[in-house]
Amino acid sequence: MSRGETVRVHPDAETLARTVALALLTRLAEVQAEGRTPHVVLTGGTIADRIHHEVAGQAGESGVDFTDVVFWFGDERFVAGDSSDRNAGQARAAFLDAVGATQVHDVPSASDVASADEAAAAYERLLQEHLVGEVDLVMLGVGEDGHVASLFPGYPQLDETEALAVGVRDSPKPPPDRVTLTLATLNRAGAVWFLVSGDGKAAAVAEALGGADLHDVPATGVDGRTETVWWLDAAAASRL
Repeated sequence: MSRGETVRVHPDAETLARTVALALLTRLAEVQAEGRTPHVVLTGGTIADRIHHEVAGQAGESGVDFTDVVFWFGDERFVAGDSSDRNAGQARAAFLDAVGATQVHDVPSASDVASADEAAAAYERLLQEHLVGEVDLVMLGVGEDGHVASLFPGYPQLDETEALAVGVRDSPKPPPDRVTLTLATLNRAGAVWFLVSGDGKAAAVAEALGGADLHDVPATGVDGRTETVWWLDAAAASRL
């Protein structure tokens, strides 16, 4: 490791999901106890979905007021609003609706605007309007190629320094059109949590923690201002 990250390894994905869910609920309760409204950036993916279901199961005892939590999305697939591919729909089904979250900022869909670029511009306006200061917590999955959100190795969006959100075309993963927060936005977070499960991600984890160039392994380019935690299961940590 080269950037002062904390690495927390759990024996399997189930334990990882349960532990991260409890940590998230604890963090939200702490921020609310300080008299602040937490802002959280959510991610999609298999392990995130498991974590979200765990949050729904544990929320009742947490004391968190979910009407006083603001949720954002690190990226979104530019598809129809009712598509099952949308991260927002998955998160709502897994936990947001169940816990009564009311301040959820979805990225505009292909049902709302004509292009991913238009969706990104609209999402940037939402961020400018509703996000004051830094995000409390950004949660990110990591792809086998080291991508985070929809920031892919070698793509020009990695060098964007002004925009808060940008459109992505010709994504190496379907669907081809997406919207993503930029590195500049993700790095406004007090805390960044990487959520990684499975041996298919082990090489990317090792490369990111080894300080690879962000153009090769975009996960290297995100760091929390006060905290960066890699939440891993044993398989994802197997090359460390």
